[in-house]
Amino acid sequence: MPHSLQLVFTTTAWLIAFAWLWKVIAAARGLPQIPNLLLPQNNLTPPDNPSITVVVPARNEAEHIAAALHSLLAQDYPNLQIIAIDDRSTDHTGAIIDSLASQHSERLRAIHITELPSGWLGKTHAMALAASQSVTDYILFTDADVLFHPSAIRLSLANAVSTRADHLVIMPTTIIRRWDEAAILGFFQIVGLWSVRLWRISDPKSKRDALGIGAFNLLRRSAYLEIGGFEALRMEIVEDLGIGRRVKRAGLAQRVAFGSGLVSVHWASGTRGLVNVMTKNIFSAFRFYVSLLLIACLWLLLFCVAPAIGLFWSPTRIPSLIALVSVAYAYRLLGRHSNISTWNVLALPFSALVFLFILLRSMFITLKQGGVIWRGTFYSLAELRKNAAPLI
Repeated sequence: MPHSLQLVFTTTAWLIAFAWLWKVIAAARGLPQIPNLLLPQNNLTPPDNPSITVVVPARNEAEHIAAALHSLLAQDYPNLQIIAIDDRSTDHTGAIIDSLASQHSERLRAIHITELPSGWLGKTHAMALAASQSVTDYILFTDADVLFHPSAIRLSLANAVSTRADHLVIMPTTIIRRWDEAAILGFFQIVGLWSVRLWRISDPKSKRDALGIGAFNLLRRSAYLEIGGFEALRMEIVEDLGIGRRVKRAGLAQRVAFGSGLVSVHWASGTRGLVNVMTKNIFSAFRFYVSLLLIACLWLLLFCVAPAIGLFWSPTRIPSLIALVSVAYAYRLLGRHSNISTWNVLALPFSALVFLFILLRSMFITLKQGGVIWRGTFYSLAELRKNAAPLI
């Protein structure tokens, strides 16, 4: 190999190693600053008993909706209302919601949507409609396949009140049933360290560090109205992140907290299931820019695949080892809260290539069909790009 080319490879390997080392040191210093709601000092009840509405949009969720609603009905916080929205379901979702609502009419209300207005995504329309019919101090937006620990609402509200949060995100715990789910979702968390610094979420000066997660977006009602609610995100596929970005840009108080098992969700079954779930919306996270997605693919190859290959070539062995040890420590840091084993670092190249495949597949399918099929409705790419929110 020519000396100049060897120098390029070696220099690149060292730059990647130092980048990973820097990122993990920052995470090691920052993540402990994030409150853990399971610690004894956080086992609180919010003062003044603020009211809360939990909004649960559901379309063809007959398999999951009953368990999700039962977990909400079992909450140990009294001042709680639940609105479950049957969004044009073609299965038994609506019947299940109605049955539970009749049994728990004091806490659970059902809304049925039969037609989708023009200019709306189904999910954003469902959540906006439910929010408009609530009058509580706080609104929690969640998904129909999320399971809540009995103390989840009480502990999260206590944290929101004590920290004066306008928007609180609880990091959900992924339910793992197969080794490949752990490998891919563990990797997804590691990549997340590069997209948002969780420990900077509460810093109002750090505008790029904004967060929203569909499983648990808790908003003060006044803050929800101030940012324009979901009416301002009518065509936003990644509406959870969109609401988080709007909160941060408005200068409102955004918070994040850990709590293993408080909010749990099983994303999908195995590699195939995760590929299908992520394919639907991952291109939208790049605002449908091909160039940004391809840069992300290159990053995956350089930062997550190349270090594993570099172990087998002596000039890059040491920096590659530094990079992989840093990644392993990142797995350990996040695994304390996600319960995903550090040993999943051994699947790093596999997980990176799967994620790269998801990115490319999402882009090609969206471009080929000229848009996105989302919750049973087709939306043109031109319409989605026109209404896409800014990246930051």
